[in-house]
Amino acid sequence: MGHTPHELHEEFPEKAQKIHDLRMSDSHFAKLADAYHALNREIHRGDTNVEPMDDFHLEDLKKRRLALLDEISVRLA
Repeated sequence: MGHTPHELHEEFPEKAQKIHDLRMSDSHFAKLADAYHALNREIHRGDTNVEPMDDFHLEDLKKRRLALLDEISVRLA
């Protein structure tokens, strides 16, 4: 599989070092980042039909990814 879009370092390129630092020092942030990463991969597999899924399920996953992204964004602020 090629490049997976929407990785955290792409969503917040100016915060790459802070993302790394928080992953190392804040276990809750690390869990959020890991959950985001796993969900993002699942969405990518659905978008590319590597793992076919219906549109409703894919839309639900994307909403969950946005909610995680919002929570991560708050912690990065």
